[in-house]
Amino acid sequence: MEAARNSAAAPSSPPLHVAIIMDGNGRWATARGLPRTAGHRQGAEAVRRTVRGAGELGIRYLTLFGFSSENWKRPPSEVSDLMGLLRLYLRHEIAELARNGARLRVIGERSGLARDIVELIEHAERLTASNTKIDLNIALNYGSRDEIVRAARSLAEAALRGEIKPDDIDETRFARALMTDGIPDPDLLIRTSGEQRISNFLLWQSAYAELMFTDVLWPDFGKAHLEAAIAEYAKRERRYGAIAGV
Repeated sequence: MEAARNSAAAPSSPPLHVAIIMDGNGRWATARGLPRTAGHRQGAEAVRRTVRGAGELGIRYLTLFGFSSENWKRPPSEVSDLMGLLRLYLRHEIAELARNGARLRVIGERSGLARDIVELIEHAERLTASNTKIDLNIALNYGSRDEIVRAARSLAEAALRGEIKPDDIDETRFARALMTDGIPDPDLLIRTSGEQRISNFLLWQSAYAELMFTDVLWPDFGKAHLEAAIAEYAKRERRYGAIAGV
């Protein structure tokens, strides 16, 4: 990674890792006079299109922000519908993911999820573990500040046990304590719906990500929008603090 950071060359296309904040389901539904649940259901279709499109475009890692730790504050009926959609996805989409060579990994605090959902996640991860075409990472009950605090706490506890010394803690060791251990940092982070913030998503990991914001609402997002984002990404010069050409 340090070699990549020291290089001022323009990025290759496509990026290795794309992360997406899927936003706008509710507004999509409201604009059509539909209940918010209809937007979430259409958003699930967008997930299917985007995962398939990412594989076709040669993206190796795709991370989707599915449900944040703050989303529990939404109305109980909406949360229940989201959990129902998650159950449907895990039951009915995993076979297709497996056939298409996708490996599923879920990041986030599973202790906050219903037991049957955790079991479905574990089954899906086992079923797709050997696939190598694309890694699909879905963030569920995930908050990046909490992730960072937990990583710091685990390293502090290891130091108290005498397993490591405080001076042993560097960026590499800290990154290994995060939920994304083994997943490269995102090269490109996209947020749909026109909002321009990253909402407690992959804060550490996105330190050098190219940020892209689109007005397209998530239920309308698909391969063409992803392809356009990649084309824009290819025009950018990633210097990692260096000077171009040096």
